Amino acid sequence: MDREKIRESRRWVREELDRCVGFWLKNGMDPVNGGVYTCLDREGRVFSTDKSVWMQGRCAWIFAWLCRCYGVREEWLAASKSCLDFMEAHCLNHGAGDRMYFTVTADGKPLRQRRYYFSESFYAMANAEYYGVTGDKDCLERARRAYDLYWDLAHGMKDPTGLGPKTIPETRTSRVFGIPMICLNMTGVLLRTDPERRTLYEERAAACVDEIFRYHVKDDLGCILENVGPDGEARLDITEGRIVNPGHDIEGVWFLLEQAGRIGNKDLVRKAETVFTRAIEAGWDREYGGLLYFIDAKGCPPEAYEHDMKLWWPHNEILISSLMLYRDTGKEEYLGWFYRTLDYCREYFSDPEFGEWFGYLRRDGRPTEPPCKGSTFKGPFHLPRMLSMVDLMMGELLGE
Repeated sequence: MDREKIRESRRWVREELDRCVGFWLKNGMDPVNGGVYTCLDREGRVFSTDKSVWMQGRCAWIFAWLCRCYGVREEWLAASKSCLDFMEAHCLNHGAGDRMYFTVTADGKPLRQRRYYFSESFYAMANAEYYGVTGDKDCLERARRAYDLYWDLAHGMKDPTGLGPKTIPETRTSRVFGIPMICLNMTGVLLRTDPERRTLYEERAAACVDEIFRYHVKDDLGCILENVGPDGEARLDITEGRIVNPGHDIEGVWFLLEQAGRIGNKDLVRKAETVFTRAIEAGWDREYGGLLYFIDAKGCPPEAYEHDMKLWWPHNEILISSLMLYRDTGKEEYLGWFYRTLDYCREYFSDPEFGEWFGYLRRDGRPTEPPCKGSTFKGPFHLPRMLSMVDLMMGELLGE
């Protein structure tokens, strides 16, 4: 390990973190209604005032997380609380079992309800992290309720919104990789912040890992399938059944590594290594660099038009997982992937002039026009999470 190279990279990471956090505090926070706007152009101008509920939870989580990592700063805590309060006032559908909306207006009027329950997961993580920093028991209870609701919905509870699955269930039902993967991440946050229910969380974390490998990891295909049948059967005769999202797989790697560290399971580390290697070798663009967004398990044409774009968040996940793998195994190949990806991100995603990263690049690395720094799906989450985690891991490696 080249210690000076680590130090130089860490300096850059810290500068990027400062620029990223400053960008969102200056441009995203809504001083009138509370919460955060995330549809921002390159310079930070708001181009849509509709609010993503995912991003309210993610923003609330990240600013509480930064307080946990670097010490409480009032502007961070205020940003977290603003999003928590906005969600509490506007984003829960009390007439449908406290299911959460997907988007709302600037002042909180409901716009869209989705069948998926990821809004609930980010709400649970945010409240749990805020409780961990402040000791606010109301937030702990909210986190527990939302966490349990997510778990129940994922395990057969009838959706109180009345929304059914995407496909007619008599014809086709599916398991989706994102459900256990996000649950594993959420459970890790609750394990840190809510030790009273440790036994429950440990059982559910183990169940998430089992579900991922029992149903979605396909050794014969050398990949993780995003969508499988109820018993994990691969549906290779349809496009949806062949979807591979390399960035999603790599994000799941560090969730698995954290679980392996919690329980001291070296075999799980080895399994996570295999997932990482398969995903990055299949998804890395050998002509232009960077990670392709979607690939097809059999090499057929992917249905998603954006399949060969380069998005910010999969590259954030490579940086976390590769450095964590190096930290946990000492294998230089993972440090190599870390630096290769870091170089790509510095060249194509980073925007030191205005802060934050471009969200969406064409295959050749040029930003989409006009450039975008935030959207319904991009806010203060993946990037500051990566920068803070990488900063802390580099500190571990340097013994500082």
